[in-house]
Amino acid sequence: MGSRTDIADLLAAHPVVDGHNDLLWTARVATAYDFTRLDVGAGGTPTHTDLPRMRAGGMGAQFWSVYVPCRLTGDDAVSATLEQVDAARHLTRTYADQLAWATTADEVEAAWASGRMASLMGAEGGHSINSSLGTLRQLHALGVQYLTLTHNANTPWADSATDRPAAGGLTAFGREVVREMNRIGMMVDLSHVSADTMRAALEVAEAPVVFSHSSARAVTDSPRNVPDDVLEQMARGNGVCMVTFVPKFVNAACADWHREMVAAAAADGIPEADGLRFGAFEEKWVVDHPQPPATLADVVAHCEHVREVAGIEHIGLGGDYDGVEVLPAGLEDVSTYPALLAALSDRGWSADDLSRLTCRNVLRVMREVRAVATDLQQVRGPSLARIEDLDGA
Repeated sequence: MGSRTDIADLLAAHPVVDGHNDLLWTARVATAYDFTRLDVGAGGTPTHTDLPRMRAGGMGAQFWSVYVPCRLTGDDAVSATLEQVDAARHLTRTYADQLAWATTADEVEAAWASGRMASLMGAEGGHSINSSLGTLRQLHALGVQYLTLTHNANTPWADSATDRPAAGGLTAFGREVVREMNRIGMMVDLSHVSADTMRAALEVAEAPVVFSHSSARAVTDSPRNVPDDVLEQMARGNGVCMVTFVPKFVNAACADWHREMVAAAAADGIPEADGLRFGAFEEKWVVDHPQPPATLADVVAHCEHVREVAGIEHIGLGGDYDGVEVLPAGLEDVSTYPALLAALSDRGWSADDLSRLTCRNVLRVMREVRAVATDLQQVRGPSLARIEDLDGA
């Protein structure tokens, strides 16, 4: 390895499967999902993501986030999530010459064989199921392959990394959510949850878990990152941590800047978990407090640490493109994965190492989660538990 030509060859054989991208919410806000006005097939869009740049980045599959903000609750959150699912279908149909729908590792590889990139879905936040296991099952039936247990605010059954702890991790119903996800073959995503929620979920989980877009807390002290003991526990369960590129999660100065902003907002009575008010506060704050720069080298440091602690079989990539305003220098959009791989190659990562990072680890997890579900369905039927029964809510 070492030359960009080698990286191009590697990506042709082992394209990037990225764990998390927020293009769909951006498209909702910008054009109400009108891809004639936001033509990601033609390129040159104001977004971080379009199909030509995905091709240039050596991408083979994207988990599109069917995220909805925490300010949407109850049935409003469910409806908006369904609209996001519909948008993922619409995106894939609109560019059917370049994108193929996928719900399994085999279907991802079939997309590659047809010369297309695979479209997959992940739901970002347990508020999307409105504390209903029936809703969870139906999201999975529609093709949603993972559920991030929380977003920036707690759910009634799980604690978020960026909210005041209430459950101490997972409630009894929260543990049932994890068990039912394992039974139906839906990946448990532990990005955004508190460290105690991570540990609780890993204790309950019968299948490998994912972190769809998280980095290493030992490198950058952010509550959104994964502590070493959790990385080790995740690896013992054969899961994968998909390293993210978000500056405040990968760069210490950016993390300090974010902490200062959170403290200033809290002093004004605005918690970080209040997405709408906190976002408005941030818009004003950054005028006089610009975010420090982050670089590709910061992401390299996180990849190296996750590899060192968890092992090369337990690392992937989850850029969070179009989920943040600013990306590290060198990783500005989805065309830049080759630069990251070249930097890792320069640090001694072999072609086999890089192929695990780009796609092999996450495809393995997808297959193992599906195999566990096949076994569990022989011994367990659908859980009929309700949150009021288990948590007394």
